[in-house]
Amino acid sequence: MSPFTLFHVVISLVGIVTGLIVVYGFLSGYKLPYSNALFLVMTIATSVTGFFFPYHGITPGIVVGVLSLIILALALLALSKRWTKTYIVTCSVAEFFNVLVLIVQSFQKIPALHAFAPTGKEPIVAVCQGAELVVFAVLAWIAIRKKAYLLA
Repeated sequence: MSPFTLFHVVISLVGIVTGLIVVYGFLSGYKLPYSNALFLVMTIATSVTGFFFPYHGITPGIVVGVLSLIILALALLALSKRWTKTYIVTCSVAEFFNVLVLIVQSFQKIPALHAFAPTGKEPIVAVCQGAELVVFAVLAWIAIRKKAYLLA
């Protein structure tokens, strides 16, 4: 693994872990400003550094990277305007994208998982991605309904 790839993986994992902490904060009402800041910075850095890998045309990774940067721009706007619901949704979507890429990469790079999905198009991959979508949608919905998290 090249040093750049290692750097990209590390910031991606930091973004994922802090994103989970941020979602926990949404659900519990904790503001966690340092976790929010680290999540946003690392997730932006992950998306940006993803564009420095060799270009082989438009790929799902590039599409996710562009969408992630758009969502993160909206999250920053929501944070600055104190749009709590928008901030919860955009951060949840950004974390969904982070974990989505983690799932895909895990099936590609971890031998035990790769054995289940050698092409990445097997049903197990779609099931994992669908379950992840449901989990993050439900968590965001619960956080919004609880109104426990305020951007003040």
